[in-house]
Amino acid sequence: MKFVLAFLLVPFFVFSQENYPQDAFQSPLAIPLDISGSFGELRSNHFHSGLDFKTAGKEGLPVYATADGYVSRIKISPFGYGKALYITHPNGYTSVYGHLQNANGAIQEVIKKKQYQERSFEVEMYFYPADLPVKKGEIIAFTGNTGGSGAPHLHFEFRDTKSEQIINPLHFGFKKIIKDERKPIIQGVVVYPLDSTLVNNAQKPINISFNKQSDGTYLCTKVKANGRIAFGINAYDYCTNAYNKNGLYKVKAYLNGVLQYQYGFDTFAFDESRYINNFIDYERFHDMGQRVQKLFELNNYPLSIVAGNNKDGTLKIVPNANYTYRVELYDFHQNKIELIIPIEYGSQVPSIKKTIQKTPFFVKAKTESIFEKNKVSVYVPENAFYANFYMNFDVNGDVVTLHDDSVPVHKNITLTFNEVTGLNEEQLSKTYIATLEGYKLEFNKTTRKGNTFSTKIKTLGTYKLAQDTTPPRIYNVNFVEGKTLKEQKTISVCATDLHSDIASYKGYLNGKWILLEYDYKTNKLLHNLDDGICVSGRNDLKIVVTDSLQNSTTFESYFFK
Repeated sequence: MKFVLAFLLVPFFVFSQENYPQDAFQSPLAIPLDISGSFGELRSNHFHSGLDFKTAGKEGLPVYATADGYVSRIKISPFGYGKALYITHPNGYTSVYGHLQNANGAIQEVIKKKQYQERSFEVEMYFYPADLPVKKGEIIAFTGNTGGSGAPHLHFEFRDTKSEQIINPLHFGFKKIIKDERKPIIQGVVVYPLDSTLVNNAQKPINISFNKQSDGTYLCTKVKANGRIAFGINAYDYCTNAYNKNGLYKVKAYLNGVLQYQYGFDTFAFDESRYINNFIDYERFHDMGQRVQKLFELNNYPLSIVAGNNKDGTLKIVPNANYTYRVELYDFHQNKIELIIPIEYGSQVPSIKKTIQKTPFFVKAKTESIFEKNKVSVYVPENAFYANFYMNFDVNGDVVTLHDDSVPVHKNITLTFNEVTGLNEEQLSKTYIATLEGYKLEFNKTTRKGNTFSTKIKTLGTYKLAQDTTPPRIYNVNFVEGKTLKEQKTISVCATDLHSDIASYKGYLNGKWILLEYDYKTNKLLHNLDDGICVSGRNDLKIVVTDSLQNSTTFESYFFK
């Protein structure tokens, strides 16, 4: 941990391509590399941690070891990276391959053996160098669409083996084999009046218009302000195709030629990733769906991509002075655009006023707090929020209003319903704390102690006590009961739960446990008949699906083989 913390304090701009081997690694695919997701790209609650390579909408393409090394970790999950391999290389780096369809050869055999040993689709394994060595160019797996993947592709990463810091893969020579001749594109510019400042007669953030000049730069309309202000940009980049909007690589902002603020996506740590909600204007993202990247920070926070700035990016506009604010936007191939914003001091009368709704519940971001009302308590740890604010907290029966999700949460908040009354033991055993969106209930993992219920949340909103007595539903069986399956390779069913999510699933064939692969995107549970459990003649199938409140459904059928 001490190593990681020290690493985070190193300014991001010390990293350059010269620090990384340029010819040690080959492409993990045998097709032209077409990027659908870039390193550091802005995603929901996280920065993208690698490169996403398109696979022409297909699964099953060979994935090659990018260099000599050994399989150091395997993780199989229905979520996140899905089926993922980690290869540690002798030069101090680890490559990661995610959303795989399956591993290849001996690696796949190790996975399947572990799954049957643990009787679980979800497994995680770690290995020594002599266990599963691989050679550069060896087929280690096949591309897929597992886990949180939205379409077939390969997620590809590099990490520092010791610190597990994620590093932009383009630093490892991939810039030479990935073509990019397109410049970044800017969609919007926002100016922020800070403190009691007015900007263009407004006390709230406003958009400013801009036009492309004959020299290729973008010139904004003049900004008039009378105090402290800051800027944000809504911008993206195209790389290998004109369909996927990728993230920027580096941004620099200058005032009258003096560097004010900069950031760059060379490397970051996983535990920094949620700071994206402070890196962007989260309220604007919530209200408009725009991820405006702030060119300032009002409070220091430990995000390494902005480390090393001597200034906070805010500007003080004073009388009798003119200013030129210039922003440079780069992609990794050094394609660049420039944005020029003229600024001058001006006394103004507010036409757009800022309003603050005060409540009795003031949250100090850097201090832990406990709020209580009507036997409901909310524990807020220090640094759970990025800024101070007045929280709307109300309790109406078993419904709790905890502000709204326009304010991002960084660390878990604990919501507790104390001394719940009016429910018998059977009802209490089926009770959980649900997120309420309109009439829709969303399950939250809930801890019960007697008649007290608690849950940890990372989203503000409306919550209520709910009960789940409905068992899961099993449907869409892919075979007809009693029929002979001659050419069929798999058997599958779909399983869903109305309230509290599927917690476990077990399958048995002729009384023996079988591996069921779970895909939450399609709700499918699938068994591969070549696992060797199926016998010649009649086969009796049993599948048991249980939700988080221990409601259970059993499906039984049979087929011939």
